[in-house]
Amino acid sequence: MTTSRETESLDHPAIRELVNDANSMSLAERLTLIKGLIPGIATQMGPQEFERLINELRLKGARFYEATSHPKEGRATRQVMGERDVEGR
Repeated sequence: MTTSRETESLDHPAIRELVNDANSMSLAERLTLIKGLIPGIATQMGPQEFERLINELRLKGARFYEATSHPKEGRATRQVMGERDVEGR
């Protein structure tokens, strides 16, 4: 996971443990978990913030698929912008 000013105060080892636990679940269970988290997340965000989150997730998936389809080519050859590019970091 990457960090930024917004996330540097988070308990990254605890979050990594939760991610590892979730990744040990079946795909159906993980999808159900994500869908179950959405209402609580949306409740704490406005509609525009939530839309930005969805776009961020879409970008994360696109970056993953691009990287796995072009192994060992490096970041410079990728066409899909990364989080740091979008955020201007």
